Amino acid sequence: MTGIETAFIEGTPRLAVDRAGSGPLVFFLHGIGGNRKNWAGQIEALGGGFHAVAWDARGYGDSDDYDGALDFGDFAKDALRVLDRFGAERAHLVGLSMGGRIAQDFHARFPERVATLALCDTRADFQESMPPEKRAEFIRLRQAPLLAGKEPRDIADALVESLVAPGADGAARRKLWESIARLHKQSYLKTIEASLSFDRSAEIDSIRVPTLLIYGEHDTLTPPAIGRALHQRIAGSEFVEIEGAGHLTNIERPEAFNAALLAFLARHRDRA
Repeated sequence: MTGIETAFIEGTPRLAVDRAGSGPLVFFLHGIGGNRKNWAGQIEALGGGFHAVAWDARGYGDSDDYDGALDFGDFAKDALRVLDRFGAERAHLVGLSMGGRIAQDFHARFPERVATLALCDTRADFQESMPPEKRAEFIRLRQAPLLAGKEPRDIADALVESLVAPGADGAARRKLWESIARLHKQSYLKTIEASLSFDRSAEIDSIRVPTLLIYGEHDTLTPPAIGRALHQRIAGSEFVEIEGAGHLTNIERPEAFNAALLAFLARHRDRA
């Protein structure tokens, strides 16, 4: 990871970021089971022509935990601090899974600060696919092992197998396992509940910035059909399906992911 440095965004909570390169800001937002290290391959790929930044969201990695319940909108407000810290009037936002939902929320709150969106293996909401009773059961099943005394590393094996494609290599599995094992237990529990109740679906049709949608062929959590539905709703958007990838397209098929992202950013570089 030559050239990548870690910086801290002061404030409450303090946020850790990895960064490299110079130029337009590309801001990477990880998923609910991830951290900034998930984006190392993308920072290295983009660092030559962009200022690539990946964060640990509040309560993740080397970022601070926080008191009280999580308001999902806190993530977008934290992201604004990152843009301000680096003097970016606008940024290219790249979000995977929960990170994609944070990017959608950020766009709804601060549209003038968004150059482009790359929404990867994500959805706008859980409301349509999960009625209230099903969402409550999903939350219960995700939280139950941890509330019963297990630690994140104890549930990592099962989560990895539920997320990656059947043919994912050992390196991809290890990277995902390590990120799950590093989860802050209490913050993760709060994020599960806040994430499932978040809904920005009404604002999808109002997105007017260039948008790239990247989905894994074998993603069972957010199947490509979800991405195609968003593609129909976001005017002028582009859709890419990554062959042989599951939910973690950037980790499982980094070359294909980077090629799609770099081509998109090259076309819209000067918007940031």
